[in-house]
Amino acid sequence: MKGVWSEVVGQPDAVAVLSAAAEAAATIVAGGTPAPGAMTHAWLFTGPPGSGRSGAARAFAAALQCTTVDDRPGCGECSGCHTTLAGTHADVRVVAPEGLSISVAEMRSLVQVSARRPTSGRWQVVIITDADRLTEGAANALLKAVEEPPDRTVFLLCAPSDHPDDVSVTIRSRCRIVRLGTPRPDAIAEALRAEGVPAPDAEWAASVSGGHVGRARRLATDEAVRARRDAVLRIPLALRRPADIFTCADSLVQAAEADALTANEARDEAERQALETAMGAGGTGKGTAAATRGAKGALKDLEKRQKSRATRTQRDSLDQALVDLAAFYRDVLVTATGAQAVLNHPDRADDAREAARTWSRESTLRRLEAVLACREALELNVKPRIAVEAMLTTLHRG
Repeated sequence: MKGVWSEVVGQPDAVAVLSAAAEAAATIVAGGTPAPGAMTHAWLFTGPPGSGRSGAARAFAAALQCTTVDDRPGCGECSGCHTTLAGTHADVRVVAPEGLSISVAEMRSLVQVSARRPTSGRWQVVIITDADRLTEGAANALLKAVEEPPDRTVFLLCAPSDHPDDVSVTIRSRCRIVRLGTPRPDAIAEALRAEGVPAPDAEWAASVSGGHVGRARRLATDEAVRARRDAVLRIPLALRRPADIFTCADSLVQAAEADALTANEARDEAERQALETAMGAGGTGKGTAAATRGAKGALKDLEKRQKSRATRTQRDSLDQALVDLAAFYRDVLVTATGAQAVLNHPDRADDAREAARTWSRESTLRRLEAVLACREALELNVKPRIAVEAMLTTLHRG
């Protein structure tokens, strides 16, 4: 199925459900009566990391806003589809936490906006990409809107399937759940080839991405991402001396900090300049001094949000490195036991064989557990350097 559904990689069952719902939604807009239960006002997209939860939500939103004249909404060519996928549609709002959570103030503001009639006459769509990060207050504010939704408002929530309890049961019970699976490597490779990635690069990226579509896309197109992965996967066999612990810790933490700086620097400066302009910075007229004083508080709030965003970006980058490390130690166990499982890092098969010859299975398992413990420590706000050095000490000693 083409059109906007090409954005949903390797999820035919989910596409079938969403496509039918979009057709029912088009019937409602046209004044008809669809089959009972075909369309509902609240959806929860769940699945493992990289399965394409937010991509599926955006594709569904585009299909809801599609203005095609046939009975198969989601053409991918009309202005409704284009603007939704581009993030510029006036009736589609995407909420993604810039810090570690979504606040109650942000959710209350969003609920107020979602109650308005859609300007296009179709649907008011709210996409919450990380519904598991809602604070208790934010979840309560959302629950009220989900319990009594306006006629033409649709809420699309996304949350990982490995932490289902992070979305309150009262919200989940009012949503229709769309479960996504891990896409197969061949489906990911096909999607990358369709985007113009050369076949060898597409197949390699798909084979080492762990079923994560976005990760595969970055590996196939960004040399810096490939270099970062190579540096991480050299660590297990590079820990020969105690001093290597601190060298590798510096490498991991500094790389994550650099990723956060690169990802946010331009945006931070643009936000600061826009706020200063809005608050009258640089003006010479009456009242400029008062406006400048008022801007200080707003700038302080902005800096706080930007710091929170940088912290989250750094942790996400570091977590990806830990995922790669955990996958390597899993490959070592697969190799040591002779299991007929596909390796997560097939291009590192030689390293996995060397490690399997050198380490006992018990020490390999302890190393894997140390990586997983480091991920949990970071989720509990342990300082990255402390958590990483503790992990690397275990990886060195086994």
